[in-house]
Amino acid sequence: MIHLTQKTAFITGGTKGIGFGIAQALLSQGVSVAFTGRHKAGVAQAQELLKHHCHDSDVKGYTADVGVFDDLDRAARSAVKDFGGIDLVIANAGVGHFAPVHELSLDQWHETINTNLTGVFYTLKVLAQQLIQHRGYFISISSLAGTNFFGSGSAYNASKFGVTGFTQAAMLDLRQFGVKMTTIMPGSVATYFNNHTPDDSDFWKIQQEDIGQMVVDLIKMPPRTLPSKIEVRPTVPGGLK
Repeated sequence: MIHLTQKTAFITGGTKGIGFGIAQALLSQGVSVAFTGRHKAGVAQAQELLKHHCHDSDVKGYTADVGVFDDLDRAARSAVKDFGGIDLVIANAGVGHFAPVHELSLDQWHETINTNLTGVFYTLKVLAQQLIQHRGYFISISSLAGTNFFGSGSAYNASKFGVTGFTQAAMLDLRQFGVKMTTIMPGSVATYFNNHTPDDSDFWKIQQEDIGQMVVDLIKMPPRTLPSKIEVRPTVPGGLK
Protein backbone atom coordinates (compact mmCIF):
# COMPACT_ATOMS: atom_id res chain seq x y z
CA MET A 1 0.00 0.00 0.00
CA ILE A 2 2.99 2.33 -0.45
CA HIS A 3 1.37 3.72 -3.63
CA LEU A 4 -1.72 5.50 -2.35
CA THR A 5 -3.42 6.70 -5.50
CA GLN A 6 -6.48 4.66 -6.50
CA LYS A 7 -6.90 3.60 -2.86
CA THR A 8 -10.00 4.35 -0.81
CA ALA A 9 -10.25 4.96 2.95
CA PHE A 10 -13.30 4.62 5.17
CA ILE A 11 -13.13 6.88 8.25
CA THR A 12 -15.64 6.87 11.10
CA GLY A 13 -16.18 10.17 12.89
CA GLY A 14 -14.71 12.12 10.00
CA THR A 15 -16.64 15.39 10.32
CA LYS A 16 -14.14 17.14 12.63
CA GLY A 17 -11.15 16.67 14.87
CA ILE A 18 -8.81 13.72 14.34
CA GLY A 19 -11.02 12.05 11.76
CA PHE A 20 -11.23 15.23 9.69
CA GLY A 21 -7.46 15.73 9.94
CA ILE A 22 -6.86 12.17 8.74
CA ALA A 23 -9.24 12.71 5.83
CA GLN A 24 -7.36 15.87 4.81
CA ALA A 25 -4.00 14.10 4.97
CA LEU A 26 -5.16 11.12 2.94
CA LEU A 27 -6.85 13.25 0.28
CA SER A 28 -3.60 15.20 -0.11
CA GLN A 29 -1.92 11.88 -0.95
CA GLY A 30 -4.45 10.99 -3.64
CA VAL A 31 -6.52 8.61 -1.49
CA SER A 32 -10.29 8.74 -1.98
CA VAL A 33 -12.17 9.14 1.31
CA ALA A 34 -15.52 7.87 2.54
CA PHE A 35 -16.38 9.13 6.01
CA THR A 36 -19.21 8.93 8.51
CA GLY A 37 -20.79 11.27 11.01
CA ARG A 38 -23.87 11.07 13.20
CA HIS A 39 -25.52 14.25 12.00
CA LYS A 40 -26.57 14.96 8.42
CA ALA A 41 -25.71 18.67 8.60
CA GLY A 42 -22.24 17.98 9.98
CA VAL A 43 -21.57 15.40 7.28
CA ALA A 44 -22.63 17.82 4.54
CA GLN A 45 -20.48 20.63 5.96
CA ALA A 46 -17.40 18.40 6.30
CA GLN A 47 -17.84 17.05 2.77
CA GLU A 48 -17.95 20.59 1.37
CA LEU A 49 -14.79 21.57 3.27
CA LEU A 50 -12.94 18.43 2.21
CA LYS A 51 -13.76 19.03 -1.44
CA HIS A 52 -11.20 21.83 -1.37
CA HIS A 53 -8.51 19.14 -1.06
CA CYS A 54 -9.62 16.97 -3.98
CA HIS A 55 -11.99 16.39 -6.88
CA ASP A 56 -15.65 16.21 -5.86
CA SER A 57 -15.81 12.51 -6.71
CA ASP A 58 -12.94 11.66 -4.33
CA VAL A 59 -14.80 12.29 -1.06
CA LYS A 60 -18.26 11.38 0.20
CA GLY A 61 -19.87 11.48 3.61
CA TYR A 62 -22.48 9.11 5.04
CA THR A 63 -24.74 9.66 8.02
CA ALA A 64 -24.31 6.80 10.48
CA ASP A 65 -24.03 6.12 14.20
CA VAL A 66 -21.19 3.64 14.71
CA GLY A 67 -22.99 2.25 17.76
CA VAL A 68 -25.85 1.06 15.54
CA PHE A 69 -24.77 -1.91 13.43
CA ASP A 70 -27.38 -1.46 10.70
CA ASP A 71 -26.39 2.21 10.30
CA LEU A 72 -22.75 1.36 9.85
CA ASP A 73 -23.42 -1.63 7.64
CA ARG A 74 -25.55 0.53 5.34
CA ALA A 75 -22.86 3.22 5.15
CA ALA A 76 -20.11 0.69 4.46
CA ARG A 77 -22.12 -1.03 1.71
CA SER A 78 -22.85 2.35 0.11
CA ALA A 79 -19.17 3.32 0.23
CA VAL A 80 -18.10 0.03 -1.37
CA LYS A 81 -20.66 0.57 -4.11
CA ASP A 82 -19.73 4.22 -4.63
CA PHE A 83 -15.96 3.74 -4.66
CA GLY A 84 -15.60 0.16 -5.85
CA GLY A 85 -13.93 -1.12 -2.68
CA ILE A 86 -12.24 -0.12 0.60
CA ASP A 87 -8.50 -0.50 1.22
CA LEU A 88 -7.97 1.44 4.45
CA VAL A 89 -10.24 1.71 7.48
CA ILE A 90 -9.85 4.24 10.29
CA ALA A 91 -12.03 3.50 13.33
CA ASN A 92 -11.95 6.95 14.90
CA ALA A 93 -15.45 7.88 16.14
CA GLY A 94 -15.53 8.45 19.88
CA VAL A 95 -17.26 10.19 22.77
CA GLY A 96 -16.27 10.96 26.35
CA HIS A 97 -18.30 11.05 29.55
CA PHE A 98 -16.34 11.70 32.72
CA ALA A 99 -17.75 11.38 36.23
CA PRO A 100 -17.02 9.46 39.43
CA VAL A 101 -18.27 5.91 39.00
CA HIS A 102 -21.03 6.35 41.61
CA GLU A 103 -22.36 9.35 39.66
CA LEU A 104 -21.93 7.96 36.14
CA SER A 105 -25.34 7.38 34.57
CA LEU A 106 -26.40 4.25 32.72
CA ASP A 107 -26.87 6.29 29.55
CA GLN A 108 -23.35 7.73 29.82
CA TRP A 109 -21.86 4.27 30.31
CA HIS A 110 -23.73 2.72 27.40
CA GLU A 111 -23.04 5.56 24.97
CA THR A 112 -19.33 5.50 25.78
CA ILE A 113 -18.98 1.73 25.40
CA ASN A 114 -21.29 1.48 22.38
CA THR A 115 -19.52 4.24 20.47
CA ASN A 116 -15.90 3.84 21.50
CA LEU A 117 -15.62 0.05 21.74
CA THR A 118 -18.58 -1.68 20.12
CA GLY A 119 -18.37 0.85 17.28
CA VAL A 120 -14.80 -0.26 16.54
CA PHE A 121 -15.91 -3.89 16.42
CA TYR A 122 -18.82 -3.00 14.12
CA THR A 123 -16.49 -1.02 11.86
CA LEU A 124 -14.16 -3.97 11.44
CA LYS A 125 -17.04 -6.45 11.18
CA VAL A 126 -18.70 -4.69 8.23
CA LEU A 127 -15.43 -4.19 6.33
CA ALA A 128 -13.28 -7.19 7.25
CA GLN A 129 -13.91 -8.95 3.94
CA GLN A 130 -12.92 -5.81 2.03
CA LEU A 131 -9.69 -5.63 4.01
CA ILE A 132 -8.94 -9.29 3.40
CA GLN A 133 -9.73 -8.98 -0.30
CA HIS A 134 -7.50 -5.92 -0.74
CA ARG A 135 -4.82 -6.88 1.81
CA GLY A 136 -5.72 -3.62 3.47
CA TYR A 137 -4.98 -1.67 6.63
CA PHE A 138 -7.16 -1.12 9.73
CA ILE A 139 -6.24 1.61 12.20
CA SER A 140 -8.09 2.24 15.45
CA ILE A 141 -7.77 5.49 17.35
CA SER A 142 -7.47 4.53 20.99
CA SER A 143 -5.89 6.81 23.61
CA LEU A 144 -3.24 6.90 26.29
CA ALA A 145 -6.34 6.39 28.44
CA GLY A 146 -6.27 2.89 26.97
CA THR A 147 -3.29 2.05 29.16
CA ASN A 148 -3.36 4.72 31.90
CA PHE A 149 -6.41 4.88 34.17
CA PHE A 150 -7.56 8.00 36.00
CA GLY A 151 -10.31 9.12 38.37
CA SER A 152 -13.72 9.90 36.85
CA GLY A 153 -12.63 7.93 33.78
CA SER A 154 -14.15 4.51 34.42
CA ALA A 155 -16.31 4.43 31.28
CA TYR A 156 -13.75 6.10 29.04
CA ASN A 157 -10.89 3.98 30.39
CA ALA A 158 -12.91 0.81 29.96
CA SER A 159 -13.74 1.71 26.36
CA LYS A 160 -10.18 2.64 25.39
CA PHE A 161 -8.53 -0.26 27.23
CA GLY A 162 -11.00 -2.37 25.25
CA VAL A 163 -10.15 -0.74 21.93
CA THR A 164 -6.46 -1.35 22.47
CA GLY A 165 -6.98 -5.00 23.42
CA PHE A 166 -9.53 -5.60 20.68
CA THR A 167 -7.36 -4.19 17.91
CA GLN A 168 -4.26 -6.06 19.02
CA ALA A 169 -6.13 -9.38 19.25
CA ALA A 170 -7.84 -8.79 15.89
CA MET A 171 -4.44 -8.02 14.39
CA LEU A 172 -3.33 -11.54 15.29
CA ASP A 173 -6.44 -12.95 13.60
CA LEU A 174 -6.12 -11.02 10.35
CA ARG A 175 -2.39 -10.72 9.75
CA GLN A 176 -2.45 -14.21 8.22
CA PHE A 177 -4.47 -12.68 5.36
CA GLY A 178 -1.99 -9.86 4.82
CA VAL A 179 -4.14 -7.32 6.66
CA LYS A 180 -2.15 -4.78 8.68
CA MET A 181 -3.64 -3.37 11.91
CA THR A 182 -2.40 -0.59 14.17
CA THR A 183 -3.68 1.04 17.34
CA ILE A 184 -2.78 4.73 17.68
CA MET A 185 -2.92 5.95 21.28
CA PRO A 186 -2.77 9.77 21.44
CA GLY A 187 -2.43 11.90 24.53
CA SER A 188 -3.60 15.52 24.53
CA VAL A 189 -4.92 16.52 21.09
CA ALA A 190 -6.33 19.90 20.05
CA THR A 191 -9.79 18.74 18.96
CA TYR A 192 -13.48 19.34 19.61
CA PHE A 193 -13.61 16.29 21.90
CA ASN A 194 -15.75 16.57 25.03
CA ASN A 195 -17.27 19.90 23.93
CA HIS A 196 -13.88 21.63 23.72
CA THR A 197 -13.30 24.24 21.00
CA PRO A 198 -9.62 24.40 19.94
CA ASP A 199 -7.98 27.81 20.34
CA ASP A 200 -4.52 29.39 20.58
CA SER A 201 -3.99 27.96 24.06
CA ASP A 202 -3.84 24.47 22.50
CA PHE A 203 -0.63 25.27 20.62
CA TRP A 204 1.39 22.76 22.65
CA LYS A 205 -0.97 19.83 22.04
CA ILE A 206 -0.85 17.28 19.24
CA GLN A 207 -2.70 18.77 16.28
CA GLN A 208 -5.20 16.84 14.16
CA GLU A 209 -2.91 17.13 11.14
CA ASP A 210 -0.15 15.45 13.15
CA ILE A 211 -2.28 12.32 13.51
CA GLY A 212 -3.14 12.60 9.82
CA GLN A 213 0.57 12.62 8.96
CA MET A 214 1.10 9.63 11.23
CA VAL A 215 -1.56 7.64 9.35
CA VAL A 216 0.07 8.52 6.02
CA ASP A 217 3.48 7.46 7.37
CA LEU A 218 2.06 4.16 8.64
CA ILE A 219 0.50 3.14 5.35
CA LYS A 220 3.70 4.05 3.53
CA MET A 221 5.71 1.65 5.68
CA PRO A 222 7.23 -1.31 3.83
CA PRO A 223 4.65 -4.13 3.67
CA ARG A 224 6.93 -6.39 5.74
CA THR A 225 6.91 -4.01 8.72
CA LEU A 226 3.99 -3.36 11.09
CA PRO A 227 4.06 -0.82 13.96
CA SER A 228 1.14 -2.50 15.71
CA LYS A 229 0.70 -0.13 18.69
CA ILE A 230 1.84 3.49 18.90
CA GLU A 231 1.75 5.83 21.89
CA VAL A 232 1.96 9.51 20.94
CA ARG A 233 2.02 12.49 23.27
CA PRO A 234 2.91 16.19 23.25
CA THR A 235 6.65 16.75 23.43
CA VAL A 236 6.35 19.15 26.38
CA PRO A 237 3.15 19.26 28.46
CA GLY A 238 1.85 22.82 28.45
CA GLY A 239 4.40 23.90 25.85
CA LEU A 240 7.92 25.21 26.15
CA LYS A 241 8.47 27.63 29.04
